[in-house]
Amino acid sequence: MNLTYFIHQSFFVVHERYLNKAASGLRKIVYRLRGMKIGSGIILPPLQMTWPHQVDIGNNCKLERNIFFKYDGIWKPGPSILIKERVFIGTGCEFNIDKGISIGEDSLIASGCRFIDHDHGAALNMLMNVQPSVGKQISIGKNVWLGCNVIVLKGVEIGDGAIVAAGAVVNKSIPSKEIWGGVPAKKIGDRVVNSLTKIYV
Repeated sequence: MNLTYFIHQSFFVVHERYLNKAASGLRKIVYRLRGMKIGSGIILPPLQMTWPHQVDIGNNCKLERNIFFKYDGIWKPGPSILIKERVFIGTGCEFNIDKGISIGEDSLIASGCRFIDHDHGAALNMLMNVQPSVGKQISIGKNVWLGCNVIVLKGVEIGDGAIVAAGAVVNKSIPSKEIWGGVPAKKIGDRVVNSLTKIYV
């Protein structure tokens, strides 16, 4: 066996299997003490968050590094960020949440996605940064696939089995099993049984 391969593989196994699991266990203890709900079967990577008690993650989810769970407000009872079972969330995703978001079972959220459930008032007679925010909850269904760098805005509901192409900005709701893309996002297709269509997300 190639010695270089053996050394690299050994470091990979030690890091991924043992060090990550040990660090994950410590993170779980700290975050659970701060009120975060964490299901079973999860390796918890380094995360950023403001109020851990606002986050509820279901069983067997896969989370990559540097996800930001940002509850954008003062302390209040939670949770407002609800992630159901077997959800994948890629690196660098941001949940900028004031009202609430739910993500259904078996959904795939690729790297760099952003969820923002509120925005500023825009009246001309006062500064925008002092106007109250306007918000509405986001709802992502089951078995949804969001490609890299998708932005989902306030009040959007994405139906079960829908796909959103990479880089889309979703500002209105998407029915189940449809394929959307673009800025702003619009329908570009339907999912069909045994489709060979390539979707670049």
